[in-house]
Amino acid sequence: MSWDADVTVVGAGAAGLSLAVELAKPLPGKRTAPRVVVVEAPPGPLRSPARTWCYWEADAGPYDGLLAASWNQLRVYAPDGAVIDRPLGPLRYKMLRSDRFEAAMAERLDAYGVDVRRTAVESTHDAGGEALVRGRDASGAPSVLRSGLVFDSRPLRQLPAARTTLLQHFLGWFVRTAEPAFDPGAAILMDFRLPQPSRGLAFGYVLPLSRYEALVEYTEFSRAALYEAAYESALRHYCESVLGLGDYTVQGREQGVIPMSDGLFPRRAGRRVFFIGAAGGATRPSTGYTFAAIQRQSRHLAGAVRAGRSPARVPAVHGRRARAMDAVLLRALDTGRVAGGPFFAHLFSSVPAEKVLRFLDGETSPLEDLGIGLRTPVAPMLRSLLELPLLPRSVPAAGPGHR
Repeated sequence: MSWDADVTVVGAGAAGLSLAVELAKPLPGKRTAPRVVVVEAPPGPLRSPARTWCYWEADAGPYDGLLAASWNQLRVYAPDGAVIDRPLGPLRYKMLRSDRFEAAMAERLDAYGVDVRRTAVESTHDAGGEALVRGRDASGAPSVLRSGLVFDSRPLRQLPAARTTLLQHFLGWFVRTAEPAFDPGAAILMDFRLPQPSRGLAFGYVLPLSRYEALVEYTEFSRAALYEAAYESALRHYCESVLGLGDYTVQGREQGVIPMSDGLFPRRAGRRVFFIGAAGGATRPSTGYTFAAIQRQSRHLAGAVRAGRSPARVPAVHGRRARAMDAVLLRALDTGRVAGGPFFAHLFSSVPAEKVLRFLDGETSPLEDLGIGLRTPVAPMLRSLLELPLLPRSVPAAGPGHR
């Protein structure tokens, strides 16, 4: 059968580019890499604006040369103002800007001879013994791509039915101050010195780039997003009244909404069409972090394709135990049984930050998970656990996105 490609990757964001590079890169002693075509949206509203991704890993990593900054210490401010400084041991918390990553991955794909096409994709589906990607090219003319497999990273039109769906919604400013105001040695992961919603939580987030520059965000976990003016007011209050930045200028901004859902994300749309990235369940429900999971997902899927195995046999990027614990936490926060600020502050003050981050990556053992669980409010968490099987799943109104 004559295909345009062995594999078509739809979308040129973190998930699409990461998988395409893993599929196309030459490996010594291995058979020829599959023919890959990447389909990216034409310039316009289908393209995502530049954004920031954060993740953690030990020692050096494959994208270190692209980082905006990194830190080996995290800081958390409890609601009462107590400072919790935690070294990360062998880990580093890393900040990567999407525009720099995308440019570097585009260069690699060009070096590997990968065909990148600009098409507004309208559908991906099976058709007999092949998979089709239908859309319109930059001129508006219809186009059809035929391949053996399709990996689709476009956001889902509808989130899966869930027992609990919260939104992580945020506004961030890249600020520059007139006087030194930031500690470039530590990233502020959560600052709870802010008014809290009745259910969920709100916190500040600061990624210092120098003593004068930082990305400063106001973030909420709650059921509904805010009006634009509310974000502006909350972030201004955080910068001026909490951080005391003094004279500062806003040099850029980021805004987003990330669903935090215990729904079961579909991993495929047919025998030959698979979802990747946030659409394929890569976002960790309890935190919204996605980038590191995308890297694991890409390596595993590319390994399966190269070995001639079905991608359907690749395990979900987040295991059942991790998803179950996330479901309990989301329920406890949504019901108001657990106050988010004290919960996370106590977690970071009583458990080494390295272990907390490994827990968030799903890399802790069941015994370690139990030890961490015993440092949470046991009674409300247990009540949330016991009632989960009795709760119906419903389709949320929120649309998907990712950080």
